[in-house]
Amino acid sequence: PDMAAVVVFTSGSEGRPKGVALSHRNLLANIHQAKSFVEINEDDVLFNPMPAFHAFGLNVGLVLPLVTGMRSYSHVNPLHVKAVPELIYDVKATVVVGTDAFAAAWGRNAHPYDFHDVRFMLVGAEKLKASTAELYVRKLNLRLFEGYGVTEASPILALGSRMRYRDGSVGRFLPDLEWRLDPAPGLAAGGRLAVRGPNVMLGYLLADRPGEIQPPPDGWHVTGDVVEVDDGGFVWLRGRLKRFAKISGEMVSLAAVEEVAGTLWPGRTLAVLARPDLVRGERLTLVVAGSDRPDLGQLRQAVRAAGLADLCAPKSLIMIKSLPMTPLGKVNLPALEAMTAGLEPEPGAGGVADDEPDDELGGEPLSELGGEPPAELEGPSVESRAGGDCSAAGAGSNGQQAG
Repeated sequence: PDMAAVVVFTSGSEGRPKGVALSHRNLLANIHQAKSFVEINEDDVLFNPMPAFHAFGLNVGLVLPLVTGMRSYSHVNPLHVKAVPELIYDVKATVVVGTDAFAAAWGRNAHPYDFHDVRFMLVGAEKLKASTAELYVRKLNLRLFEGYGVTEASPILALGSRMRYRDGSVGRFLPDLEWRLDPAPGLAAGGRLAVRGPNVMLGYLLADRPGEIQPPPDGWHVTGDVVEVDDGGFVWLRGRLKRFAKISGEMVSLAAVEEVAGTLWPGRTLAVLARPDLVRGERLTLVVAGSDRPDLGQLRQAVRAAGLADLCAPKSLIMIKSLPMTPLGKVNLPALEAMTAGLEPEPGAGGVADDEPDDELGGEPLSELGGEPPAELEGPSVESRAGGDCSAAGAGSNGQQAG
């Protein structure tokens, strides 16, 4: 049971992909952990359009039905956004898995009756947007449940369910899982999550030592995600530690700014990048795909309305034709950084000049945003979950959820 059963590679959305060796025990333990939270049995019918090269699609989409004894239907491509809702109806699926981007596209193309038999739909691999959750409740009368995990944990770490639900949270940690929050300098709340348990990987397979599994120290895997855990045990994902910028001594969540911008300009693919700044340490730049120039003055007002500090508002932008994406619909950040490295940011239409001081700091400001996805994945954003200071905002598009 402790031999490697599979090697799954991380998405590479933030760096070079790593080979993750998962044992038979890792995979089966995670399935039984998840089943203790969610009422599923052999009478259910699972519809899985997620690829098997992803830990979410592999363990939840393929292995779970085999262990449970339920019928399962796997579809070749989640981008078939018109066909997927019809197939969910045709096979009378009761359980569906997917990501936020794909779920939003399916929901927009679905007939209200297509999800009639679905009683549990799990969204993972990226943050569930408020607009997607609202779409399913309003149009399909279906509540979406969110999971959070990493490939190294086979993949689920926390899960929401009917008995464990809090809006905006990713649920509670699974049983038999140890966790700790390591302090992260500059963060006002939360910490860097580390986990240990039966579902945590055997180790990495890396290019520097081919064929050798490098186990996590003392069994602890440091996820790199910044989370908070409230008094009720609910987990709140705040973003990737790599996706924080330090501006004038303050930690700023790039994901929080992206969430506000996505609400302000629904349907646009975008990203916020941090670049070196001689005065403040780092500055934000908005990268946007398409030809319509966003008004950064509007973004600054939206940032204030969301309860974030002025220094969170980008004040320059880069316009590109399209943003590079991973196969799961996430922005490929290393590729985006390389693509924009030689481009000079410019002020946005009606935006704020780079020399206008921020209210709190009386210094010079900063900014950037980004990109455009396939048209079939575009959709409206209704509200922002970002709130409070920049370091305590909602999870980002590149913080993994359940895989």
